Amino acid sequence: MDRPSWDEYFMQITELVASRSTCMRRKVGAILVKDKNILATGYNGVPSGITHCDVTGCLRDQLKVPSGERHELCRGLHAEQNAIIQAARHGINIDGSTVYCTDSPCIICSKMLINAGVTGVVFRRGYPDKLSLQMLEEAGIEYVQFKQSEDA
Repeated sequence: MDRPSWDEYFMQITELVASRSTCMRRKVGAILVKDKNILATGYNGVPSGITHCDVTGCLRDQLKVPSGERHELCRGLHAEQNAIIQAARHGINIDGSTVYCTDSPCIICSKMLINAGVTGVVFRRGYPDKLSLQMLEEAGIEYVQFKQSEDA
């Protein structure tokens, strides 16, 4: 019986979570996990009740903002932010958890993850934000780029 490893399992779930995104540039999913249990999920998109970017058009494209820069010039929230918010809304303690993400966190998300007590980051794709990984390292947060095993 071929069962995925825990990392493979959680990374597969991040891809499913990302499929809910309405971002026109990059579909990102994140899940917060502790003791092999999913605590919260998030995908990138606009706040609840706001018109989605696939309807309004991408503000970042309209303003010609390069990827990895000027994160405040976006109508949406990042997947990691939405996962943290979901946990907070439901009273879930994420201290000591690991975040699994389709993409490595940006600097804003890294700062939030540090202060939320997240102790590990596993991501599939890199992101053009070196300061983010430097801050995670300085905070003592273990991060690793997930590599799919050849057997999976």
